[in-house]
Amino acid sequence: MVLGLFLLAATALLAGTFIGAVGVGGVLLIPALIAFAGLDIHQASASALITFIFTGALGTYLFQRRGSIAWRMSIPVCLGAVIASYLGAQLNAKTADQLLIGIIGLLVIAAGVWALLARISVATHSDSRAQDLTAKKTGLLILVGLLAGFGSGLSGAGGPLFSVPLMLAFKFSPLLTIGIAQVIQVIASASGSVANVMNNVVDFKIVAFILPFELIGIWIGVIIAHRVRVERLKKVAAWLCILVGVYMTVNSLV
Repeated sequence: MVLGLFLLAATALLAGTFIGAVGVGGVLLIPALIAFAGLDIHQASASALITFIFTGALGTYLFQRRGSIAWRMSIPVCLGAVIASYLGAQLNAKTADQLLIGIIGLLVIAAGVWALLARISVATHSDSRAQDLTAKKTGLLILVGLLAGFGSGLSGAGGPLFSVPLMLAFKFSPLLTIGIAQVIQVIASASGSVANVMNNVVDFKIVAFILPFELIGIWIGVIIAHRVRVERLKKVAAWLCILVGVYMTVNSLV
């Protein structure tokens, strides 16, 4: 029991660090909650998702302090996410356990592969804040919000798992992408968690245990994001997603 709690805390710290550094990492919590806390897939995904409201709020605050959030670009993403995440969470509650594990595993693998293949823009920090919000970019950002929100609610892995590779593929700069990822965490996670609380699948005791470690990780990750080349961190996070996704997919077939 003690070892399980230690491993769960360590995973929460690592997940928070990756969320703060590259926007991706929350997916690590789901298999950890199943393996170390004994939750089923619905409880694990729902409990992980609700913590991202708070990690997103802290990440948003820390990025905003450094001037790294483009608020005008965050709005279209959040509009798409707020509707789609609720629908995804409702579908989560109605999906059989093994099928849901397999679906989440495949989604996570796809997100990891996409993140590896996406070519990062060379825009600078100041360029990130100054990008014009054209009609085309607005449409792309709404699409990102819809896909990321639905994936977030369905998987419990958090909106950034899907928004980060999508935005990088659409040539948005990395720091802008990670900053918006913090904001979308709050909106997508809150929307999906409404459905999860209604369906009574959130384990609040586990949430209270893992959340402080995630928040410490966020603080560490934001510092890393502003000091280390994002390309390297993105590759590590992408490979972690692929490995976790393969593990979950194989587990769904057993």
